[in-house]
Amino acid sequence: MEPHILAAIPSPTQNAWPVAGIPVHAYALCIIAGIIVSLWLTSRRWRQRGGRPGTVADIATWAVPFGLVGARLYHVVTDYELYFGPGKNPWEAFAVWQGGLGIWGAVAGGVLGGWVGCRRKGISIAAFADAAAPGIVLAQAIGRWGNWFNNELYGRPTDLPWGLTVYQIDPATFRAVTENGHPVVVGVFQPTFLYESLWCVLVAVLVLWADKRFLLGHGRAFALYVAAYTVGRAGFEYMRIDPAHHVLGLRLNDWTSIVVFAAAAAYLVVNRGKGREETVEPEPDDEPGRPGRVRRSAAVAAAADADDADPAEPDGVGENPDAEDPDEPEPRVDDELVEEPDAEDEPDDADKALAEHEARRAGNRPS
Repeated sequence: MEPHILAAIPSPTQNAWPVAGIPVHAYALCIIAGIIVSLWLTSRRWRQRGGRPGTVADIATWAVPFGLVGARLYHVVTDYELYFGPGKNPWEAFAVWQGGLGIWGAVAGGVLGGWVGCRRKGISIAAFADAAAPGIVLAQAIGRWGNWFNNELYGRPTDLPWGLTVYQIDPATFRAVTENGHPVVVGVFQPTFLYESLWCVLVAVLVLWADKRFLLGHGRAFALYVAAYTVGRAGFEYMRIDPAHHVLGLRLNDWTSIVVFAAAAAYLVVNRGKGREETVEPEPDDEPGRPGRVRRSAAVAAAADADDADPAEPDGVGENPDAEDPDEPEPRVDDELVEEPDAEDEPDDADKALAEHEARRAGNRPS
């Protein structure tokens, strides 16, 4: 055993550290780090698709708590014998920091919370899920390292150089149990946490590439993530030897992976050929309780403004006859404005001739 221990990957001998009298668990830190990376990548992708900054954070206030609750519920329901029954403490079902989060419950709860958040903001849950898919699987990759700190969820015994050395951890002290000054070694096992973490990174790269190459939309990027992840998860689950319920010779999570993979693959087939939908967010409410308005493109807005304009009227109808014609040039002399005389101010030639004739007749009359 000793040569294998020297060649194997060591596990941490401590999984929590007291800060101001409160233990800070590495498992929780890994989960938080995964959430931060997921929100950063999702926010970036959402803005690239036309979304507004801050939207992802708003929806995350629903999706993250729902996801954590769903993950814990799935674990407690599928491993209820760890918390309920003779000699068990049901309150430990709430001890999330000790490990025990089911990914399927996390995905289901996160989608439910995301749907609530998207509905409140008038956003398509399918479009948001596509933007979030790579970030979710990266969060899983980071979160798996919490299992490494807890010395848990390992695979079968192995003598491979990259085998994982697992220690016996005392949950009261958060440290490995020691004998003669050395941590007690449980054995050397397949590092399934590492396999799954690396697989999740590959799935994230696959989704990012496929999304850019094929412009995945209508939930297809999310479905691709689910389908690809379940393929690897089924294999890693088969390697694990921790206690689990079995159905027809397979672990329960294996059956879950098969069913979820079939559903994701069917969704991809049914929605094949669909392009990426345009990301549209409602405008912020002008008043509390007033529904937002959907943003319009420039072309749509211009067409609507043209329709709202007054229809053209026939020439001369509705015009002011006294209004000056802007196209009529003003008379100028040496670039100075001159005022034209009115017709009544100066008599025309006919009037002058008539006046002269009357004057001559008057002069020839006898006195």
